[in-house]
Amino acid sequence: MDIIQMAKDMGKAIQADERYIALMSAKKANDEDKELQELIGKFNLVRLDLNNEVSKEDKDQKKLEELNEELQKVYQQVMSNPNMAAFNTAKVEMDTLLNQVNQVLSLCVNGQDPDTIDLDAQCSGSCSSCSGCH
Repeated sequence: MDIIQMAKDMGKAIQADERYIALMSAKKANDEDKELQELIGKFNLVRLDLNNEVSKEDKDQKKLEELNEELQKVYQQVMSNPNMAAFNTAKVEMDTLLNQVNQVLSLCVNGQDPDTIDLDAQCSGSCSSCSGCH
């Protein structure tokens, strides 16, 4: 079996994984949540207004503060929506899985034995604090 086919098979396995299924379900719930979609639309409009005000030569500081406060308020409403919270949780889980897959592949490309990779030994990115990965 060639490597590309193995990658396709891994893609199928990822799509069958409970984390992927949860993410797609949460995405669908977000898309179907009219209240959430309206809040996201409002957030985008306020953000656009804020960006327009920021780009003006003669900025109105009071208007900037009002728009910033409104943006924060709408953002909090978006993020406190139960569907958005479920989506964010599912996304973190999926991102963790993809990071682990990438870590395994990267370590293998750098010569590490795939059977000895310990994903619990997370790399901080600083070799000075590392006991070694090779």
